[in-house]
This record gives sequence, structure tokens and C-alpha cells, in this order.
Amino acid sequence: MADPIVQLDPDSALWDRVFTIAPLVLVGTREPNGEYDLAPKHLAFPVGWGPFFAFVCTPRHATYHNVLATDTFTVSYPRPEQVVVTGQAAAPRVGEAKPSLLSLPTRPATHVDGVLLEGASLWLECVRERIIDDIGEHSIVVGRVVHATAPESVLRGSDRDDADTIYSSPLLTFVSPGRFAVVDDTRSFPFPLDFHR
Repeated sequence: MADPIVQLDPDSALWDRVFTIAPLVLVGTREPNGEYDLAPKHLAFPVGWGPFFAFVCTPRHATYHNVLATDTFTVSYPRPEQVVVTGQAAAPRVGEAKPSLLSLPTRPATHVDGVLLEGASLWLECVRERIIDDIGEHSIVVGRVVHATAPESVLRGSDRDDADTIYSSPLLTFVSPGRFAVVDDTRSFPFPLDFHR
């Protein structure tokens, strides 16, 4: 018997009805009081093939206003073993501070005013390129990557199979809404022989 097709209302919690996957990152910004904040974001992605990175935010969040005020942000890609501390970064503020950030090991960024999650698998330092507002109640914050670093073990190389690289350095993925997965088993995508991006 065929699986019945269900019509979904695009205006009523569409994305809560199905599972989707996305990377899970920590976006770092500097607060007005001079302290640093790290906020988990899963609607985060490279923009094209050049040095641009974006994430979805809302003007209701401090991250949005921090980027607007400082014109910079950092991005850290946590490893699977860092999922608990990454989740704790979403804890609410107590006054102007986020006590949950005390459990996050960080190091200073080198090219922008910010911090990075120590032990992550990729670090980006970004300068604000633009903010696209009024996408419903959300905005897209776009930054130009001015500095990027990664542990050598996560880098692709001509002398190593991509599947082996991912297996030895698994990726942390957010499965929205409210779940996560560890990606360590991958296959080559079946592109047509003449495919070019």
C-alpha cells in the first residue's frame, strides 16, 4: 500500500512537522558590556563558493544586535563530543550574563574581536557583509570570512579518501526540530559524468 500524502500548511509550523538536517555551529559575538557570547545556530551555511558565511537570526536575540554594533562575528563548528556544552550555550541569560558559557573552553580570535570554541573542527572569523531583514520575523546575517583555521586531521587531501577523513573526524549535525546526529559514514554522491558546479 502506498504511503498516504499529507497536505501541510506552510504558515503553521511547517518545519515542526518534518525532520530536516543542518550543521550545528556556535556563533560568537561581543556583548555591549565587553564580554563574549556564543550562541548555537543551525540555520547556518556557506553562501556560494567564495568567502561568505551566513546564519539566520532574529532582532529579538542579542546575537543580532551584537553583530550590528561590532560588525564582526566568529563561527565554531563543534565536534560530536561537544554537543552537551554546545546545547548549554542556549541557556537563558541571568541578568546580562550567560552562566552556561563558563563551561565552554574558548580561545581568542586573531583577526576579529571575538572568541572561538576550543577543540572545534573549523573556525571562521567574519566581518559583517550585510543583514537581510524582514524575512518574516527573522533576518539573515551575512559575513565575509577574513580568517579560517581547522585542525589538519579534518582537511581533505589527495592522499586520503574523503570517507576515511569523515569517519575519523565525524561531523555534528542538527536534526531539526530538537535532535542531533553524528555523521561518520558517507558515500560519494552519484553526479552525472559531465557535471560541473
